[in-house]
Amino acid sequence: MMLNYHPTIEMLTDYAAGSLPLTFSLAVSTHLEQCPECQQQVRKLELLGAHIFTNMALNKQSTESLKQTFFDKLNAIDSQRPQADNLLARETLTQHSNNPPEALLDEYQVPSSLGQFIKRNYDELDWVRLSPAVKIATLCEENGVQVALTRIKAGAHIPTHTHAGEEITLVLEGVFSDEKGVYCRGDFVTRNAKHKHKPRVTKDAECICLTVLDAPIEFTGWLTRFLNPIMRRHHPSTQ
Repeated sequence: MMLNYHPTIEMLTDYAAGSLPLTFSLAVSTHLEQCPECQQQVRKLELLGAHIFTNMALNKQSTESLKQTFFDKLNAIDSQRPQADNLLARETLTQHSNNPPEALLDEYQVPSSLGQFIKRNYDELDWVRLSPAVKIATLCEENGVQVALTRIKAGAHIPTHTHAGEEITLVLEGVFSDEKGVYCRGDFVTRNAKHKHKPRVTKDAECICLTVLDAPIEFTGWLTRFLNPIMRRHHPSTQ
């Protein structure tokens, strides 16, 4: 299945160059396991980087000329990236909403990139319940950035919230939607302080996502905002 949401070309460039922070690299690596399109983009970027450095070493081009060549080719690569198919996404949402519940937690296949944190299955993790429908399990923390799994029951939602920083959500199992789209297994979704959303899971199966947060989310509802101190207490950037 072709994925609809991917890391930005800038993030893939940093990943290919080895300059992306490890926490964000973990999310990109997990996405790459399921996305042939981005695998191809990374290979192109690695070849492009090798070409640029070779020419730089041989002094065949000036620094400014090399920069221009790099950005021209980067733009060409970006223009070839597949665009999100919203019609297909809506059809997927309808299909999942009409299907009966399926899949148990121990039946899921854990991505190999997460093998250092999850030896057998997701059930072995130390899940912390945030609400009757939502649990989280922290995998690692580095320089104030948290990598965690979020598990949401079928048909449930996370209350409306915004973000104090950047949030990356990678769907591992299930399907969820918000005001901007429908996200299936492998989709890579980026949100920041400009975005406010209310993720909702389809009724046929629970949803498990890998999340990377450099700041805690902030609930905006008059009742749910009482959860904000809890979110801040569990995030490394506020400790």
